[in-house]
Amino acid sequence: MRRREKFVLSTILLSLALSGVQYINLEWRFLAIGIFMIFVYLISSWALSDDLQFHERLTIVPLPALYAGAVALFYFLLPRNFVSQLTILALFGIGLYGLYLTANIYSVAKARTIQLLYAAHAVGLFFTLLTSLLLTNTIFSLNLPFWGNGLLIGLVHFPLAFMALWSVKLEDFIAVELLQYSLLITVFLAEFSLLLSFLLIPVWHSSLFVTGLVYLILGLLQSFLKGRLFKNTMVEYKLVAAFLGFLFLLFFPLK
Repeated sequence: MRRREKFVLSTILLSLALSGVQYINLEWRFLAIGIFMIFVYLISSWALSDDLQFHERLTIVPLPALYAGAVALFYFLLPRNFVSQLTILALFGIGLYGLYLTANIYSVAKARTIQLLYAAHAVGLFFTLLTSLLLTNTIFSLNLPFWGNGLLIGLVHFPLAFMALWSVKLEDFIAVELLQYSLLITVFLAEFSLLLSFLLIPVWHSSLFVTGLVYLILGLLQSFLKGRLFKNTMVEYKLVAAFLGFLFLLFFPLK
């Protein structure tokens, strides 16, 4: 079977599986989503198996599974509206197919430089941020204690940060340096989430603040790893940081 045919078949199968998860009883819903994520990981491993190396099962394949879990959890929070649920399913399928194409580019680009790699980096970062936003929104929506928010947000962002940083150089091993950077990002985001838990800020605003920080930190580190952390780049990210700081002060409940 051709690679594109695998991608299409996997996308259709997983979209149907996502639709089926929503009909499971509420008390079993989170368990079902966990099993669904494992299923996505296994199907994605098969779809990408042509050029997949062992270490890439930790650096490429988990993103489709995390993305699927994020959409499934967000899908669960939506009202029972046929149009909205059908729209989410369609967008999920398109996004998953795009992730497969991106992962395939990463897998091919490790052996030779291809022009599509720049586009793949942009798409990969977009889905990393989207997954971060949906997962963070779900976690804050659960009304957990402050330590629960920090712990869960840290846990979901460690693999997201690690995969985003690994994709910069596409090395055929897992560098300790990347693990250290990912851990630092995780700790910072977890601590920031703890702070947000004590503030009376709407869930969506808190989620956007966390995702904005993810974009800022990953963007800086990716530019650093590429050796492209120029003055203009720093100015751009400083402007983003200033904008985030302004928004935070604007919505700060104790001002």
